[in-house]
Amino acid sequence: MEGDVPAAAAARYQPASPPRDACVYNSCYCEENIWKLCEYIKNHDQYPLEECYAVFISNERKMIPIWKQQARPGDGPVIWDYHVVLLHVSSGGQSFIYDLDTVLPFPCPFDTYVEDAFKSDEDIHPQFRRKFRVIRADSYLKNFASDRSHMKDSSGNWREPPPSYPCIETGVLKSTGQLFCSMPLNLGLCDVSS
Repeated sequence: MEGDVPAAAAARYQPASPPRDACVYNSCYCEENIWKLCEYIKNHDQYPLEECYAVFISNERKMIPIWKQQARPGDGPVIWDYHVVLLHVSSGGQSFIYDLDTVLPFPCPFDTYVEDAFKSDEDIHPQFRRKFRVIRADSYLKNFASDRSHMKDSSGNWREPPPSYPCIETGVLKSTGQLFCSMPLNLGLCDVSS
């Protein structure tokens, strides 16, 4: 049957990461979780890093709905200011999403993830429509940095406990994460891979 082909391909797929519970994970630090996942893929050389992308999801209002998230059990969406997932465009012909915050399979076939986690833009009020910034994993590893200041309130207190490892820095910049999250009004799908 035609419907069985994607399921069969997914069953043969060997994940690019360890199981979800063995991945580096810190709640509310999705951009760092995905950076660490890219680092793992690079260091373990199971798949070419060129097949992997960090995908930032946000909009100019920083209010995007994503369903099937651990932060909201049940059928409703979580409204994130932004979210980051890893896309693996497998040379085997199927693509997979790695989202450490989802209740969907890890990794999840691309079509399943899009249908279950994003729903249709037609059903979403325009102010909540998502925009995507797609960054090659090698570029993400080289250019992403975060001093985690966006996770502190106006008094300097952590909104969520920070990861135990040091901040991710580039050689020059201390924080580029919010640049990756920025979604100008005219931006739809954008590749900032160079």
